[in-house]
This record gives sequence, C-alpha cells and structure tokens, in this order.
Amino acid sequence: MSEQSGSRLDPWIDSYAQRAQGLTASAIRALFAVASRPEVVSLAGGMPYVNALDANQFADITARVIREQGNTALQYGSGQGDQKLREQILEITSLVGVHSHPDDIVVTAGSQMGLDLVTKIFCDPGDTVLVESPSYVGALGVFRSYQCNVVHVDMDENGLNPEALRTALAEHKNVKFIYTIPSFHNPAGLTQNQQRREEILLIAKEFGVPILEDDPYGLLGFEGEPPQAIRALDDQSVIYLGSFSKTIASGLRLGWVIAPHGVREKIVLAAEAATLCPSNFVQLTISRYLAEQPWQQQIKVFQELYRERRDALLDSMQALMPAGTTWTIPEGGFYSWVTLPPGLDATSMLPRAVAELVAYVPGTGFYADGQGSQNLRLSYCYPDPDRIREGVRRLAVVLEAEIEVLNTFGPAHPAATPSFFSPRSDTR
Repeated sequence: MSEQSGSRLDPWIDSYAQRAQGLTASAIRALFAVASRPEVVSLAGGMPYVNALDANQFADITARVIREQGNTALQYGSGQGDQKLREQILEITSLVGVHSHPDDIVVTAGSQMGLDLVTKIFCDPGDTVLVESPSYVGALGVFRSYQCNVVHVDMDENGLNPEALRTALAEHKNVKFIYTIPSFHNPAGLTQNQQRREEILLIAKEFGVPILEDDPYGLLGFEGEPPQAIRALDDQSVIYLGSFSKTIASGLRLGWVIAPHGVREKIVLAAEAATLCPSNFVQLTISRYLAEQPWQQQIKVFQELYRERRDALLDSMQALMPAGTTWTIPEGGFYSWVTLPPGLDATSMLPRAVAELVAYVPGTGFYADGQGSQNLRLSYCYPDPDRIREGVRRLAVVLEAEIEVLNTFGPAHPAATPSFFSPRSDTR
C-alpha cells in the first residue's frame, strides 16, 4: 500500500508516536474469526475450558457480592489491590514455593498487564530483553511496543539453555531482564527441571540481570507436585507473574505481580497511572470464591480434563502424522509444539488447513525475528477429545497434501529453519 493510500485510510498516520510502529496484530487474534466458526476444529487459541466451572455458583457469588458489599465492590479501590485477596494469592503461590508478604503483591488486570508494567518501568527504547526461542506472543507484543531489542535464546528439551543464555548475556549490552516461562511453556510445552532453574538463576545473578518469571500454568501439571518456581529460590532476583485466567476464568481478567520492594513501588505507581486501580468487583468476587469454594479441587478437575485432551492430541498425532513430523510431549499446560517435515512452511500451509476446517497457530508468531516457519503450535485445552482427534485427522490430510506437492514440484521457498531443539521422540 502506498504512503498516499495509507494516509487516506488513516489521516493521523503521520501523528503517531514512534513506538506505535511496534503495535501489530497478534497471529492468534487474527485467527479468531475463522477459528470461532462451528465447523472449524480450532487447535489454535489457548482458551481455558470454562464450561468445567459451575456458572450458577458464580452467579450466586456475584449476586451476594453486590448485595452484601456493593458499596465497596462498585467503588474505587487501592491501586495495589485488595488486602485480603493479596493474602489469598499467597496461599496459591505457596503451592509453587513462593512465600512472600502481601505488601510485595500488586494485583493487575491479568498477568498481561503485569508484563506491560514491568517492561514500562525497566525498558527504554533500544534496551535488550532476552526471551526464549520461541516465546509467548503476548510478551513479544509488549516488548515491541516499548521498542525493545528482543533477543531469542535457544531452548533444548529442558527449556531455556544455560550456555546459550550465558552467551547472550555476554554478547548483548543493556539487557534489562530475562523473560522465561519455566513451567509448561507457551508455546513449546516444555518444563525446566529443578537443576535447570537453579542454573538459570545463578547465571542471571552472575550478570546482575533480573528474571521475569511468567507462571500462568504452574498448577496445571499432569503428574506429581507442581514445579517449584524460580522465585522460590531467590525473592530479590526474580519478578513473578501469576494469573487467575487458567485456574479460574480468563474473563475475570485478574492477575498479580510479586516483586522486590523497590520494584513493587514502581509497579504500583505505573499501575495507578494506567488504571487507577484494579476492579473491586472482580477482586471481591474472586476473594469470596477462594474463601467459600474448594478451589484446589477445581484445579484438579482442570488437570484431569486437560490431561485427557493432551492424550487425545498425542495419540492422534502418533497414529496419523506423516513421517518426519515431531512434537513436544507436555507434562502440563495447554500446548504442544510441532516441527514439520523439511520443506514445509506452516504459514503458507494455513489457507489449506482452513479449507480443511482445522486451525492452528504458525510458529512465526512466536518469534520476533522471522524464525519458526517450520513450526506450529497446537492447543488442546478447549475442544473435547473427539474434536481434537478429528482436528488432527484433518491436519494430517493437509500435511500429506503439502508433502505430495513438495515431492512433485519441489520447494517453493528456501529450506525452513531447523527445529529449535532436538525434540523428544514422537513415540510414547
């Protein structure tokens, strides 16, 4: 589109701040219009299965909040968040080894707001942020909007690679923080073991760089106790993000940041500048839910539900995917990361997939530098197991057709980027 035609579409195009150039549409959000069609099996969006919640229970709680606490629920509140809710948040984080003080917590409109606030107070244009390769698309959007230099650090089967991290820290100046999702990674589906977490923390402390730990999935493991957070090892070197979006309901839009005192003070000021305060109504609703309902049992319901869906995805891929396709085997969370056979491109393949009525997210959306053409993310959290199996069947048809075209006409583009790590075997 020419500059002149762009001006006709938006007469203010020359008035925007330079940082607005980094505001681009999410690859996932762009798929919603297609993926929401009932005939399409969506393995794209990471939407929690809120149907597993008792809606009548929430209706009763919200009604009582209004009747009994309406003057508070409908009023402005503290910029840091409700005191009782912050105490309850610590009951939740204790399950992953995070023990702190309620004063160290800032309640936010989802952990996405926490990401934005931390980046706002740490990063000037041109500062470097180290992220995993691949990384969460929502975090990349935040970092771009603040004009950060985003540097991807290689992963292996145990998550963020310590040697690659050390190399990146040595090579890049003005690194403001290391952003990592250590438990049930989005999109890679990997989990750092305890030794790996300790190694990453030691390297970060050696270089004097804080860790921004994003942990929305930590309680949604399928086996054993939840992984202990990196912040459980050091409460001064780690800023911890959490959320109710995956363990209760994403529509409530409530999360939190736990940070060292000085950082916490800055985050509170930045949060007040952005929203004045989080919603009292939502905070009191969640607080009452946590006080009155067996929330840990509800998390177990989610764990079993997502494990069943994960198994449906993995079993179907094992049975149907063509040779040369590999994938990660998540131990929790919502996602598996797929590497396509050589020569296939997940982005160019997407129109054929939509025509076959199946949706996924191409891997390039999870990189800031154009990598990921040979990868895609599959989400198993929302469709029921039969729909997942049908979605994989349709996707396998697409892959077979793409391979046939490739074998007949040869590659239409340069060879795709190799897989970001040596994946686990695609056998179970």
